[in-house]
Amino acid sequence: MKAVTEQEKISMDSLRQIASARFGDMIKAVVDVARGIMIIDADLHSDEEAELLATDSRQEDLWGINLYPDLPPEEWLEFDSMINLRPSSGNRSRNVEDTAICEQIRDLVNRLVYR
Repeated sequence: MKAVTEQEKISMDSLRQIASARFGDMIKAVVDVARGIMIIDADLHSDEEAELLATDSRQEDLWGINLYPDLPPEEWLEFDSMINLRPSSGNRSRNVEDTAICEQIRDLVNRLVYR
């Protein structure tokens, strides 16, 4: 697993290499929208989530996403993960249902990944 922050950004080429080595065309990631950090390069979103929770992230700030580095910018980010299923918090599916949170995630990822 690898932490990506504003101080330690990651290139799109590096994401392509990681995707190729693990799933072929996709990378699982978990973002902490409050702390501005993203964990990548694990088999499961839950492993990345556990890593963030162990370093003082709050559950309500964590969202699972998938990155497809070879897709166009408007299609490369997918808001789908089992860790997003939180009926008690109002998120009743694997997708991130709150459009404001989706925008926070999109903005964070765009700050952390350079092309």
